[in-house]
Amino acid sequence: MKSIAILTGGGPAPGMNTVVASVAKTFLRKGFRVIGLHGGYSALFTDKPRVQEIDFLLADSIFNRGGSLLKMSRFKPTDDDFAQRFNLSFFVDNDVKLLVTVGGDDTASTANRVAKFLADRQYPIANIHVPKTIDNDLPLPNGSPTFGYNSATAQGSVLASTVMEDARTSENWFVVSAMGRSAGHLAMGIASACHYPMVIIPEFFFNTEITIEKIVNMLVSCIVKRKLMGINYGVAMISEGVFHSLSDDEIQRSGIHFSYDEHGHPELGKVSKAHIFNDLLEQKIKKLGLKVKSRPVEIGYDIRCNTPIAYDLTYCTQMGMGVYALFEQGCTGCMVYVDHVGNVSPLYLKDLQDPVTGKIPPRLVDVKSNNVVAYVNDIMEYITPSDYEAAKAYLANPEEYDFHRILNW
Repeated sequence: MKSIAILTGGGPAPGMNTVVASVAKTFLRKGFRVIGLHGGYSALFTDKPRVQEIDFLLADSIFNRGGSLLKMSRFKPTDDDFAQRFNLSFFVDNDVKLLVTVGGDDTASTANRVAKFLADRQYPIANIHVPKTIDNDLPLPNGSPTFGYNSATAQGSVLASTVMEDARTSENWFVVSAMGRSAGHLAMGIASACHYPMVIIPEFFFNTEITIEKIVNMLVSCIVKRKLMGINYGVAMISEGVFHSLSDDEIQRSGIHFSYDEHGHPELGKVSKAHIFNDLLEQKIKKLGLKVKSRPVEIGYDIRCNTPIAYDLTYCTQMGMGVYALFEQGCTGCMVYVDHVGNVSPLYLKDLQDPVTGKIPPRLVDVKSNNVVAYVNDIMEYITPSDYEAAKAYLANPEEYDFHRILNW
């Protein structure tokens, strides 16, 4: 019986099960067997892969659930894995016609390697990728979101609103960090939904180097501005991408101790960015003599497996059905793209990749867009020249905490 295989790679995003279930339902109706693979690509490099037979009842029971039925993995095969451990018999014995992969750009790139490897061995197979990430940083056309982003933002906003209410109730400050290794979409989306008075994303620093001092001074700027307004509480949102953009020297100068990998780089993924920046803020506040209490909150792993909202349920269903539409057209080595009115088309990696590095450059927040400019100007709170005289009650040099001067805007 002709089959398709589905695997999921990278980290979770709301809508994973919706994609898998929609692909399965569509192909089952066309007479295909649907085989799910556990453990991402590791399943293809072992003699005993963990497989999951996906029938209609199973697909129907998972389509609206968070998490992923198919266990995920960041396994990335080496050339030796392909040469020595690739399980070609899995494709031959199961008459697999299509490999469907769900993940980010690394997962898509590996899918192309698998397809090329099989073609070199006279076993042609189509591969179609479904792009996901809660970071929203894949450069899809026309500003289309990556699936999972809207659900993660919605759940993150629920958590972030509760943090703001706690700040209001206790008259404390909170430093919140949101996921987003390369771009600040998630942080900006959550913060703007909750009217946070300070947001710091890596894209803000287009005219100056990112340093810890600048980040902390922006936090202090907001705290003092709120004090001038008679408000003794607040929440500041920092994208974790700001932290990952710091140089190694800058991180070492911070005095924070990390474990280091075999290349000598600090293992940033193991630490809470909110905790670190809150600690640095407390040191600064103590030095300035400000009477402020602050607490750290991390938003990340708690929004990756939540139940997808209606937007992603619909969007992921369209992409799942779109996989079959592209397969019928003979498309391979592509990502499925669904525009705002539901039109399906193939999106080829070669059209997105940097011609030199071969990597897909992240889609960054457009800080000069109307929505970002309006939020910075009308909702965020920070010291401006008109506040200098009043701010001297708290700061010896208020101009050093001027938001626009810090960023060289």
